[in-house]
Amino acid sequence: MNYVDGDVIAVPRENKEKYIELARNVAAVFKKHGALNLVECWGDDVPEGKVTSFPMAVQCKENEVVVFAWITWPSKAVRDTGMADAMADPLFANQEDPMPFDGKRMIFGGFQMIVNE
Repeated sequence: MNYVDGDVIAVPRENKEKYIELARNVAAVFKKHGALNLVECWGDDVPEGKVTSFPMAVQCKENEVVVFAWITWPSKAVRDTGMADAMADPLFANQEDPMPFDGKRMIFGGFQMIVNE
C-alpha cells in the first residue's frame, strides 16, 4: 500500500496566496522525486477544542488558519529516497523568500496506509 506524509500548520490569513504558490512549487519538487500527489487543504470548518483540536495543536493565532496537507508516495522506500532527494533539490536549497508560516509549530509524520477505500 501507499505511504503518506501528513502535516498540520497554522498560516496567517494574509499569506494565503504566498502559501498556495509555495505549495505548488513544493508539489512539483516532491513529484519530481517520486511522490504520487500532494494535497493542501485550507481550513474552513476547524473548531477550537476543549481538550484537543487542530487549532490547539499548532497554537493557531486569531489571524491564522489551519492547513491540513499530505503527500502520497508509492511506498516508504520511495518516500525515504524521494524526501532526501527533495530536500537536496536546488528548488528547495535556493528558496530565498521566508516561509509564509511558522515552521516551529508544524506537526508532521509519516504513516503506513492501512485502509484506502
